[in-house]
Amino acid sequence: MEDVSSEFAHECTSKKSTKISLITDTNTGEIMCANCGYVITEKLEETGPEYSLHSGEDYLGKSRVGRKSTLAFNDMGLSTMIQQSDRDSTGKGLSGEMKRTFYRLRMWDKNSKARPGQRNMQKAFTILEGLKSKLSLSEASVEKSAYIYRKALGKKIGRGRSIPVIISASIYAGCRFTNTPRTIQDISNATNIKRTTIHRMYRILVKELDLTIETYNPIEFISRISSTLNVTEKTQRDATKILIKAESHMMTSGKNPVAVAATVVYLAAIANNQKITQTQVANASEISSVTIRNLCRLFKKSKEMVIEN
Repeated sequence: MEDVSSEFAHECTSKKSTKISLITDTNTGEIMCANCGYVITEKLEETGPEYSLHSGEDYLGKSRVGRKSTLAFNDMGLSTMIQQSDRDSTGKGLSGEMKRTFYRLRMWDKNSKARPGQRNMQKAFTILEGLKSKLSLSEASVEKSAYIYRKALGKKIGRGRSIPVIISASIYAGCRFTNTPRTIQDISNATNIKRTTIHRMYRILVKELDLTIETYNPIEFISRISSTLNVTEKTQRDATKILIKAESHMMTSGKNPVAVAATVVYLAAIANNQKITQTQVANASEISSVTIRNLCRLFKKSKEMVIEN
């Protein structure tokens, strides 16, 4: 309860006090006079922050503004929802005629969501929602992936092609756009689709949609590989220093960013006398040990890349 007498004008009929005092009930949204009990307004706007909502039930029960608009829903989160119970807002049962009316409304609403394009996006974005948790994707990556998939549907690239393959390639493209360190192999492991199949579809998207995508920064993969190998914090910092030196001498141009990150972590671990083999680094980064060995030779050839303990 708080005093808001300065915001509302009210002529009090009570003779107990000459001073007008208004109180606000935040639970019912009412503003009333403290002296005579007169209710001035019944619908007070809520000015506090929105609830933190994580599920559909939270949206229905707590949200003041409904679902947020997002490209990751087939209807962009703006569709209607008709309850299955034949009761009104007060809990009373509907009449027979009104029940038949709402039955037809539910049927039309269901049929409107079952159009070919809607069914396609509904299946694709269901897969996207599952991969979001599997790959720990950010909201920006999910939105960009959904945007690319919608563009692919608009260009009719999906005709005759598998929906999981297209949405997987769209997710990889979205991660590249938002600089989220996820490789094609990560997406392949999450979707059980061959890496070559996703990569082929990704190249088609880049060509047909004219996407301009930059390469990953290897520094994004250093912490990930370091945590998998359980190396020390000093080793991780030294790996970053080696990478910065390699980039300044243009030694990472055209190289696989994951392979470069794995190589500098291995070199930093050796410099700090940590017993880590190239095979362990290869398994942690899913890069062949031959690639890591060749990059190690390349880095060691340069005098500027000598690492001091």
